[in-house]
Amino acid sequence: MPAPEARFPGQAAIEAYGNAGFRFAGMSHRGSILCLPSGIYAWDATRLDTVTPADFARVFSECSGGGVLLFGVGRAMTRPSLDILRAFIEAKIGLEAMDTGAAARTYNVLLAEGRPVAAALLAVE
Repeated sequence: MPAPEARFPGQAAIEAYGNAGFRFAGMSHRGSILCLPSGIYAWDATRLDTVTPADFARVFSECSGGGVLLFGVGRAMTRPSLDILRAFIEAKIGLEAMDTGAAARTYNVLLAEGRPVAAALLAVE
């Protein structure tokens, strides 16, 4: 029997980040995460230079046709690849890339304001 998917069912503020993971809803998670309207999911992505459009499949299926994804690209701001940018344009989803700390803080502000928000956050040390 396959292991159950790592998921927090709902949206929650990011309480802390670093040490290769995140803290939210009183829990900690080691690794990267996707924060979507349906929940917070473990995300296998580890480094921006290895992320492909396929890594955003859940984002494209859940958020297609509108909205914006905050993409925390790691410790320092680096632009995502043209393939990723094109995939978001085709899905009609805005993509705002920023360092992971800025993305987590922006996610928390938008969540507190009750605005629709999604984020893909690469874990940082």
